[in-house]
Amino acid sequence: MTGYEDRFWSSRDGLKLHFRDYAAIEGESGESGRLPVICLPGLTRNARDFERLAPRLAARRRVICPDMRGRGDSEYARESATYTPIQYGEDLLALLEQEDIDRFVAIGTSLGGLMIMGLATLMPERIAGAVINDVGPVLEPEGMERIQDYVGQGRSFPTWVHAARGIESTLGDAHPGHTLDFWIGMAKRLMTLSGNGRMVFDYDMKIAEPFAAYDVDAQPDLWPAWEALGSEVPGGRPLLVLRGEHSDLLSEATLAKMLRRVPGAEALTLPDLGHAPTLDEPEAVAVIEALLDRAD
Repeated sequence: MTGYEDRFWSSRDGLKLHFRDYAAIEGESGESGRLPVICLPGLTRNARDFERLAPRLAARRRVICPDMRGRGDSEYARESATYTPIQYGEDLLALLEQEDIDRFVAIGTSLGGLMIMGLATLMPERIAGAVINDVGPVLEPEGMERIQDYVGQGRSFPTWVHAARGIESTLGDAHPGHTLDFWIGMAKRLMTLSGNGRMVFDYDMKIAEPFAAYDVDAQPDLWPAWEALGSEVPGGRPLLVLRGEHSDLLSEATLAKMLRRVPGAEALTLPDLGHAPTLDEPEAVAVIEALLDRAD
């Protein structure tokens, strides 16, 4: 029993894209009026990134976890130039249209959080609430450069243990003190078994091309997108920003400014973590569930 159904939708440029559809376990999603949740992963992540959070949330509502183009079980883009937040947003709009979803709560990690802010500039009335995980309108150069260093490397490993140790060598500072089991679990979310029997990262290495061209010293002004997410909607919109205490992508100063710009937003800093919280931390789960109750 997986708890979800593997389903697909089509992008406007003809790609077959995959999503996990966690229907409410109790069958209440259509009867209780509880809003569906859309979970949006980070740059190199996929639908599996939410495989521990989604079943818990699906006890009371529908949860959709897409693989964006070039990730997981979604087709790779024909042109690497389409690996951009704008295109990901267009793909997501096609999914919402197919599934006839008018209003939803969005949970987004890193790139996923930027996607949520972008969607707020286009259709704020459809976002009933949002959780932004460890990202904001200002992307710290240190974090961006670190990500640029490892995206698209195309490393492979002979066993899951080797893969786990390889990922720990990259992300260990952000998630200190964990056992091998934690890192094997992380590896199985980030990687897949290739045709030659080696473990490889589960994304198109070409997503690195437009990302490498991003100038960390000439960032666009994303504050209007954050403020759009804070715009008024009927009944209000609960907003939550999560931050790892040692995040190198979302600074304390940026988080404080986000809260000043959108006074109704709340924040939680998770101790001893870097970029990005996994969203199965007990404190994170508790505040996410509370936000969903308010959004309903």
